[in-house]
Amino acid sequence: MIDSLVTFVISMSGGSAALGIVLFTLAVRLLLLPLNVRQARTMKIREKLAPKLRELHKRHGRNPERLSRELKALYAKEGTSPFAGFLPMLAQLPFMWLMYSVATHPTALVGHQLFGAPLGQQVAGVVANYGLVSGPVLVFVLVIALVAAAAWLSARQMKIAEEQPELMKKIMRLLPYGSVLAALFLPLAAGLYLLVSTVWAVTERAALNRWLQPA
Repeated sequence: MIDSLVTFVISMSGGSAALGIVLFTLAVRLLLLPLNVRQARTMKIREKLAPKLRELHKRHGRNPERLSRELKALYAKEGTSPFAGFLPMLAQLPFMWLMYSVATHPTALVGHQLFGAPLGQQVAGVVANYGLVSGPVLVFVLVIALVAAAAWLSARQMKIAEEQPELMKKIMRLLPYGSVLAALFLPLAAGLYLLVSTVWAVTERAALNRWLQPA
């Protein structure tokens, strides 16, 4: 099944697996755009409700049941939910799993490269096969560096609610860098997917923040 999918994507992209991965990633992000717009609106509502949320946590912090009811009522009044922000992440999981399956398949990407670097190999394998100073390793370094830059921009864009515990704030600030770790240990195909997806997310978030700014 994976081989058939890869063959179809490659044929639709003129025979280039790398271009096929880019087009597949863009299609996924476009498909998830309505959910991301909803998430951005939810974040704006959270910003507007921040003083009320702080007041509720202060008033009912020792009564989790009452706090949960009050929070649900407050969000319902605004026509949203505290869990709406997780929908895009959850919706993207099947596509990420599919890309992981393709990238780690033993034969699906055999012979397919990005500027001489095998799409189906990890950086350790490329170093072993081509040497530390080589064109394919340079491609990996460039992709990982670009993923790191996009993750840094994504971390700067994050707005963390003040009522979150300090430990949770630190964890959330580090979350975007998970894509860098993944690019270091996964095959180049997965790194390319992460790069395109993260760059889209950063650009999309900036555009939505500007679009949703109050007049």
